[in-house]
Amino acid sequence: MKHKLIAGLCWVATALAATSCLEKDPDYAAGAPSPLIALEDVRRLYQGTRVVLEAGQLSGAHQVAGLVVSDAAGGNVPGGPATLVVQSKRRGTVRGILIPLSGPSTPAFAVGDSVVVDIDGATLARTAGALRLEGIAPDRVRKVSSNNAVTTRDINVNTLLTDFEAYESTLVRITGGSLTPLPVSGDTYAGNKTLADGAGNHLTLHTEATAAFAARRLPASATFVGIAVGALDASQALAPQLWLRTAADALDPSGPIYPKFPESFEGVPQATKGSYNLNTAAVPDNTVTFGTGPWKLYQSILGNTSGRDRYTGTQGIRLQQALTESATVEMKFDLPNGATKVTLLYGAYYTDAASSWQLEYSQDQGTTWQQTGPTVTDAGNFQRTITFLLTISGPVRFRINKLGLGANTPATPNGRLGLDDIAIYEN
Repeated sequence: MKHKLIAGLCWVATALAATSCLEKDPDYAAGAPSPLIALEDVRRLYQGTRVVLEAGQLSGAHQVAGLVVSDAAGGNVPGGPATLVVQSKRRGTVRGILIPLSGPSTPAFAVGDSVVVDIDGATLARTAGALRLEGIAPDRVRKVSSNNAVTTRDINVNTLLTDFEAYESTLVRITGGSLTPLPVSGDTYAGNKTLADGAGNHLTLHTEATAAFAARRLPASATFVGIAVGALDASQALAPQLWLRTAADALDPSGPIYPKFPESFEGVPQATKGSYNLNTAAVPDNTVTFGTGPWKLYQSILGNTSGRDRYTGTQGIRLQQALTESATVEMKFDLPNGATKVTLLYGAYYTDAASSWQLEYSQDQGTTWQQTGPTVTDAGNFQRTITFLLTISGPVRFRINKLGLGANTPATPNGRLGLDDIAIYEN
């Protein structure tokens, strides 16, 4: 009750404090109506037709608060340089929206600025495929603070396309994709480029011709950070895009992703590998065949518990805890053209302790293994991604080796580990 009272006072006392509380994901207190309404609730008001926002629809509120994620200095802002892209987080849910500012002058805002926006009388509309708050003058946007940390969610191309509403107008980091066709000498960011994963899912990477990095050379593949933007294709159907803000949003460029990757461990029923150590006719020596090929899941199962397992689709891998032997997720096949990069998603299962794991590779069909990169020990109760940069030539296979450190203790944490979206890039 004390926490809820404090959160309530924070909302009512001042819009400045309200913005801070919103980003910290507060509980909401009963009492006097707040002047603020969550972006998530505003977005729900759009049901296919334009909506003029009034107090009755906003439950007595007239403001939204959030953090700026667009970067006008980079010159690649959906809607143009006078548009703000703002996102906020409430009870673990991140939502965003475009706010084109209509006025003779546009104040300067930077990534991480906390703002409060008066939306009374504004129009909620989907224009050119993107949901926007239209009719807001610059003087109705007030900056509260600067240099705040912005949430960037880690997803893959398929996740964005499958659940676009959850990611529209927010900052995302996309792994497991390559530009297609492969860039050749002289290809730049300017225009529409196709970002594809190995499973055939496609997303448009859009860069305005006036962007500061439009003339930069285009990599074959990278981990791309950008704003997920609604757009329309030639048939006027919704066609999501990703808009990088600056050249720095292309992280760890490399060769193209291998076909059928990232391996998302989908397409096989969870019950197929519901035991940590299994040797049956259907699962010989813990080996299950997924879209990329056969993988040995030793002391590992397919996990699909929402909020506990770490995955982006319907399931991922969960490795056992408190073992004195290694738990492994191992490729039983080679990739022919070496590797320049491996990315994957990981995190501790539910509220489990962290653990220690390594990425290892073999160039003799799994007879011997060599560690690459550091031993990873920071798995927490959330999803994160990691990138390993490599210079491997010739046939290669990989495995995740969760070290067998024994009993789970404060001095030697050894909890369950979740994995998903393993992506491998050619040399």
